[in-house]
Amino acid sequence: MGYHTFDASRADKLEEAGRRYRFVSAEELLWALSISPEATVADLGSGTGFFTDDVAPHAGEIYAVDLQEEMHEYYREKGVPENVDLVTSDVSDLPFDDGGVDAAFSTMTYHEFASEEALAEIRRVLAPNGRLVIVDWSGTGSGDDGPPVDERYSADEATDALRDVGFAIQHEAVRPETFLVVATLE
Repeated sequence: MGYHTFDASRADKLEEAGRRYRFVSAEELLWALSISPEATVADLGSGTGFFTDDVAPHAGEIYAVDLQEEMHEYYREKGVPENVDLVTSDVSDLPFDDGGVDAAFSTMTYHEFASEEALAEIRRVLAPNGRLVIVDWSGTGSGDDGPPVDERYSADEATDALRDVGFAIQHEAVRPETFLVVATLE
């Protein structure tokens, strides 16, 4: 289960607003993050920066974290906002100080990095009362969109994994193809 990485040669698909916003809107993501204008935020699995661009005007600094340098190259060509730093890294080994990130989010990438090590690393870099927002393809979905169902997690699996590493679940919403989880450090 999990560890499906999006094919960077298909990056143009990640810029299709109608498709992307169908599963989570910019407004819903910003509501879930609930950040201040000075916040330091990490977009985990940022890809082409589609959702990073939505959050950037509302944050002080954003780390666009992606494992694939090809995604950062695409983002550079598109144009990176001044307050966004591109970081090529695995989520299980983030190059940030302990407590150095106020909020983190993952849009349709949790299934790519879900592991106890990655969640513990996110916990390490989040500040006290830090917030983590996950929107991902649901293991209970049909599989008509997104990765194959056998590479996905259910909202229950995600919330259990988050609790296991010390997060408290503040909000959970399950939709036909996706789920949204808002978690904070306990």
